[in-house]
Amino acid sequence: MKFPLILRARYWLRGVLSTGLIAGLALAFTALAVPSFAQIAYPLKPIRLIVPFTPGGVTDTSGRLIAEQLSKRLGQQVVVDNRPGASGNIGTQLVAAAEPDGYTLLLGFDGTMVINPHVFAKVGFDTVKDFAPVGKIGDAILILVAHPALAAKSLKEVIALSKTQAGGLSYGTSGTGGTPHIAGELLKQRTGANLTHIPYKGGGQAMTDVLGGNIPLVYTAIAGAISHIRAGKLHAVAVSSAQRASSLPDVATFIENGLADFDINSWVGLLAPAKTPKSIVDKLNAELNAVLNDPAVRERLSGLGMAASPGTADKFGQEMQRDLLRYGAVVRSANIIAD
Repeated sequence: MKFPLILRARYWLRGVLSTGLIAGLALAFTALAVPSFAQIAYPLKPIRLIVPFTPGGVTDTSGRLIAEQLSKRLGQQVVVDNRPGASGNIGTQLVAAAEPDGYTLLLGFDGTMVINPHVFAKVGFDTVKDFAPVGKIGDAILILVAHPALAAKSLKEVIALSKTQAGGLSYGTSGTGGTPHIAGELLKQRTGANLTHIPYKGGGQAMTDVLGGNIPLVYTAIAGAISHIRAGKLHAVAVSSAQRASSLPDVATFIENGLADFDINSWVGLLAPAKTPKSIVDKLNAELNAVLNDPAVRERLSGLGMAASPGTADKFGQEMQRDLLRYGAVVRSANIIAD
């Protein structure tokens, strides 16, 4: 039986449309596959890690260690780019304004990310809106130390003695608005201790003065004080971590001394510009955690006075927001303004 011409044309047209539909679907699936391939391929070129401080400090050294290890795991060089200035604000601004493609990262420091926004009139970035947390690298445990000649040895004795002094007891730190300063002010607010802050231009100068007996107390990171404590040149009063420091297991925490939730560490972590694809953030977080779980890396960080802190990007972001809120309250109460 022969089909009329119009029916043959209709079947021909239907075949063409079916073929076109199949081709269209193939193109659509190809388009959907492109992002997936791009996610797997990252990184395709070197990554720049902005360190907003000068070379040589603990923060910079920890950043270089992580960059070295990530380079091995990612198959691309992670290049450290020091951009110091304005207590870390300048380098941090650069990353906030960078393309969110995973090729510009920030070595975030608690002083810059959660204290500077409160002590500077303008920092040029928004900690919450301008960054995508990747993961915490580690916590530098803080400690309150005293000159051995100070009559008070325990934290309770230091607090009690301070209240008998007309001018209070002086405590030195690495500078106004740093984490040790915030910790000292929080101690005053929580206990009523009569403490007078003496800011120095760096922790080394503060340490020199307490060793010389010029000031009775210094709030600092364990790394800068531990050798003097072990030599008997300084007395350890308390550490402000949640648990005792493994390097000084005989030194009680502030929490053990009755100050609930007095957990204040100086942290370092990795951040990317806001809107960086989640697939890239997840990959960086996984590789960072793999680095931090390496015993050799943990040992090297420990030598810098830092405890490795692997974890999720979300957890790091929550910790940042928590510190931003609680440190802001301390700054406002103490009326701390950057020098």
